[in-house]
Amino acid sequence: MSSRKVHFVSLGCPKNRVDSEVMLGVARAAGYAHVDDAAEAEVIVVNTCGFIGEAKKESIDAIFEMAQHKEGGSCKRLVVAGCLSQRHPDELAREMPEVDHFLGSSDMLKLGQVLAGDAERMLVGNPAEWLIRSADPRTLSTPGGSAYVKIAEGCNRTCSFCVIPALRGAQRSRPIEDVVREVEQLAAAGVREINLISQDTIAYGRDVAGRGPGEARPTLAELVRRVADVPGVRWVRIFYLYPETMTDEVVELLAGHPRVVPYVDMPLQHAADAMLRRMRRGHGGDRLRRVVSTLRERVPGLTFRTAFIVGHPGETDAEFEELCDFVRWAEFERVGVFRYSDEETSRSHALEGKVPARTAASRYRRLMSLQRRISHKKSAAMIGRELEVLVEGTSDEHEYVLMGRHAGQAPDIDGQVYLSGGEVRPGEMCRVRITQASDYDLVGEVLDDDERGAAPPLAGELGAVTAKRRVALRVLQTDGRDRQQN
Repeated sequence: MSSRKVHFVSLGCPKNRVDSEVMLGVARAAGYAHVDDAAEAEVIVVNTCGFIGEAKKESIDAIFEMAQHKEGGSCKRLVVAGCLSQRHPDELAREMPEVDHFLGSSDMLKLGQVLAGDAERMLVGNPAEWLIRSADPRTLSTPGGSAYVKIAEGCNRTCSFCVIPALRGAQRSRPIEDVVREVEQLAAAGVREINLISQDTIAYGRDVAGRGPGEARPTLAELVRRVADVPGVRWVRIFYLYPETMTDEVVELLAGHPRVVPYVDMPLQHAADAMLRRMRRGHGGDRLRRVVSTLRERVPGLTFRTAFIVGHPGETDAEFEELCDFVRWAEFERVGVFRYSDEETSRSHALEGKVPARTAASRYRRLMSLQRRISHKKSAAMIGRELEVLVEGTSDEHEYVLMGRHAGQAPDIDGQVYLSGGEVRPGEMCRVRITQASDYDLVGEVLDDDERGAAPPLAGELGAVTAKRRVALRVLQTDGRDRQQN
C-alpha cells in the first residue's frame, strides 16, 4: 500500500459530499490512501460550505483545526476547496497563509495537479465550467447500499435569500445516458438505493436543447424511469423538488413505480403570500396548498419533507402564525427549519424590516416544537407495521446494534430504524416489524424472510466508481438538515 496518505473533511449538503467523493477518487488514482486520523495524513483536504453564516463559520473552524496538523502532525499540504473558497478566494488567501492551495466549487479534478506537486496556490475557476461525468473518478463514502447521484449543477432561480447561483453557476443538466451509466456502475458495485440530487431537480432538462430536429428535450420523468429500470436498483429517491406543478408523469412514478419511493423533498420556505413575494419564490400560499393536496391525494403512503425559513426580513408575527397554521394543516412527515442568515450578496440583504435574532430564535423553537408533536404522532402510527429496511451498519451509539432505514427515511437527515433479532448485513434489504417509536427514530424486529437475499458483493472498480473499502469520510452538515430537525 502507498505510504502517501490523505484525510478529507466534507462540510455541507449531499451535493458537496459527491464533490468530496470525486476528490477522494482523484486522490486514490494518484496513489493516496485515505486515513481517518488527520494527524497521519500528508495531505488534508477541507471541502467547505459557504451557503449561510453558520456554514461559513464551521468551515473556517474546520480549516483552522486541520491547519494545526501542519505543525503537530504529518501534514505537508493543506487544501481548501468548495463553495467558501469560491465565494471569498482573495480574502481567504490573504487571511489564511497556512493554506497551500484553494480550489473552487467546480475544481474537483484540479486536486490531481495539487497532488502531483506542480499546482499554483490559487486554482479557483469559473463555477460553471464543470459538470460531473460518469467517467470521473469517485470513491463512495455513504454507508450500506446507498449513494447520491448528481443529475445537474447550478441553479437558474432568483430566490432573494440564496447565493447558490453565484457559487455554482447556471443550471447545467447531465445527459440521461451519462447518469444511467453511473447508476449502472453503482448498482454493479452493490448499491441498492439511488438518491437523485441537484440544486433544482424539478428543472432538470430545461437548460438542454432537444436531442435532434423535432425531438423533445430530456425530462425528469424520463430520467427517473431510466434510473429505476437499472438492474439491481431497489429504491430511487428524488431530492430538492421546487414547489411548482409537477408533471403527471413524475407524480405517476412516485405513486406507482415499484422502485421509485413515494418520498418528496420539497423546500417550501414559507406559506404567507407577502413573505413568498419578498423571497422571490414566484408563487403564493394557495399554490403550495394545491401542490401538497395533489401529492397527498395521488401518491399513496407519501412521505413529505420540506424546509422553512423563519426571521427573513419583513416577516411579521401574523405571517409567522400563518406559517404555523400551514404546518398544522399539512402535517408534514419531515420538516427542517432555518433561521434566516443575512448574506451580504443576497437580495434579501437590502430589504428593510430585519427581524431581531432573538425573535428568529423564538420562532425557530416554536415551529420545531410544533413539528416535533406531528412527527411523534406519525412515528407512533408506524408501530405494528411491517416495512422493508435497508441495513446501513452498526449504530453510532451502540456498537452491538444494527441500524437501517425504511423508504420514508432519507439518508443522513430522517432518523433510523434500530434492528433487533435476525442476522442481516449492511447493504441487505430485510423485512422488519416496528415495535417502538420515538419522535424521529424507530425500533424494529427483523423478520425471517427467505426471499430477502444477500447483498451483491461489492466490486473493486467498475467504470469510475470505487465501492470496495468505502472510506469513513468525516462529514459535517452545515445546512440545517440534521436529524434533530425532522
